[in-house]
Amino acid sequence: MIRLAAIGVMLLSLALLLFIVFRKKLGLAWLSLFGTHLILASLAIYIVNFSGWITEVYLPLNPATIGAVMILGLPGVLMLLGLRLTLF
Repeated sequence: MIRLAAIGVMLLSLALLLFIVFRKKLGLAWLSLFGTHLILASLAIYIVNFSGWITEVYLPLNPATIGAVMILGLPGVLMLLGLRLTLF
């Protein structure tokens, strides 16, 4: 019963989100921009992890790190590196 309610809430929120996106004529440009930022953020973290520039530093690929890099860009990578070197 709870699972059915959760699926119903998800479907309703998806329908409302699609209604808002197409009502305001945002189109799909924001989705391609979001996807581009997501891919570039993941690529930046991957380059840091496997390039060998900084040894013994590993930044995990999780939603928090990718989100920080998506929002902050290259300074986000530097912030994560600084936090990793300082705290751990």
